[in-house]
Amino acid sequence: MEWIRYTIETTSAAEDDIAYMLNTLGIIGVEIEDKVPVGADENGGYFGDVVPEMPEDDHLAKVSFYIKKPGSGDSLLPEHYDPGTGPVDLPEPEGTVEEILSRVRAGIEEIRSYMDVGPGTITSETTGEEDWVNNWKEHFHAFSVEGVAIVPSWEENETIPGTDMTLLLDPGTAFGTGQHESTQLAIKALRKYIKKGDRLLDIGTGSGILGLIAMKDGAEKVFATDLDPNVPAALAENLEKNGVAAEDFQFVLGNIADDAAVQEKALRASGGEGYEIVTANIIAEILAGITPAVPPLLKKGGVYITSGILKTHAQLVRDAMAQAGLTIIEETPMGEWESITARK
Repeated sequence: MEWIRYTIETTSAAEDDIAYMLNTLGIIGVEIEDKVPVGADENGGYFGDVVPEMPEDDHLAKVSFYIKKPGSGDSLLPEHYDPGTGPVDLPEPEGTVEEILSRVRAGIEEIRSYMDVGPGTITSETTGEEDWVNNWKEHFHAFSVEGVAIVPSWEENETIPGTDMTLLLDPGTAFGTGQHESTQLAIKALRKYIKKGDRLLDIGTGSGILGLIAMKDGAEKVFATDLDPNVPAALAENLEKNGVAAEDFQFVLGNIADDAAVQEKALRASGGEGYEIVTANIIAEILAGITPAVPPLLKKGGVYITSGILKTHAQLVRDAMAQAGLTIIEETPMGEWESITARK
């Protein structure tokens, strides 16, 4: 089945208005591309994934939508595909393709009457349904990090020589999968310091990759936090795939940096004694903000593993650790990133 991808060349200021206009026409699930810097509220407070350096914002944007190529089926629009739940039925716009495009052009001109929409031109290209449903699987295969084989579900029988652990993990909406340097650094430090029976606090858990590795390495319990509302469903799925009981991997949605209730739950989950290990794979600016909350949650002698730190921003984390009374015991670089580990 073939589809035509229509792309509107516009401005970042107008992208939301254009997306809303498309929604009112029954075109839902649009794609927006721009160079607007990602804010904390758009990335779960930067918990979980690392935000890459972005090109300079040129204030331009592309808003894309799909209509079925004539003669390739009954429905004009593709099923919306959610990586967590699969295809989702969407309402159908009325009219022929040309009628729909005519209404889109009229909508663009209406928006132009009160704001700068830029060129407002519409270009098109033919694509296949599998482009957004299945093709991403071609780019994610089993690989290994620090002796951990990270295997997607469609390759669950894959084995990687030289590994002592297998983790079933699909990218999905999916946060870290272990391929980014920052996650690899965090895994390396975690496997170095984790001991059987330890309790782990994972701040910004995302896919749960660090907590899952800790459990498979013999950790007794994991308590994880994140700000992204997509995390609970993805995490529950990953726990089930890897045979980890939910009661052994507790999760709370909230900001451990300044939410006393989350801090209290974390401490209570540790038995009131604190954790042997705390991990946080987040950007340096956010690490600096959460570090003051870490010492009360660490046992004496406990290890605080941080990653997601650009080398150029590492001093922010060093200073925060020093002010929190933590002693840096290791710094490990990889490319433009580094991991900093401290001890209480």
